[in-house]
Amino acid sequence: QVQLVESGGGWVQPGGSLTLSCAASENIFNFNAMGWYRQAPGKEREMVATIDQGVITDYADFAKSRFTIFRADAANTLDLQMGSVKPADMAFYYCTARLDSSSYWGQGTPVTVSS
Repeated sequence: QVQLVESGGGWVQPGGSLTLSCAASENIFNFNAMGWYRQAPGKEREMVATIDQGVITDYADFAKSRFTIFRADAANTLDLQMGSVKPADMAFYYCTARLDSSSYWGQGTPVTVSS
C-alpha cells in the first residue's frame, strides 16, 4: 500500500512563501503522475498542480506564476513551492500519486493565510 505524507503546512502572511512536501513510501520515479490538490472549507477539492512522468507540469490558473511543483529526487518527495500567497490560498493541501490504475492520497496539510 502506497503511503503519502504531507508536511510543511502552517501559517503564512499574505505575500509570503511556503513550501509543502510530500513524502512517498515508494520511489517516486515509479509513479505515472503526482500532484497537489487543495480543499477550502465549504468548497470542492481542486487541482493545484500536477506533474506527469516527472517532467510534464500543469497548473491551475490561480497557481500559474506563483506556485512551482517539482520532484526532489534525492529526498524522494514531491514539493510545492508557494509564493505571493493570498488569503484565497488558505485550504487543506493534499498530495496524490497515480501508479498504473490506482490513485493514492495523503491526509493533507493545512495552510493558513492571515496577517
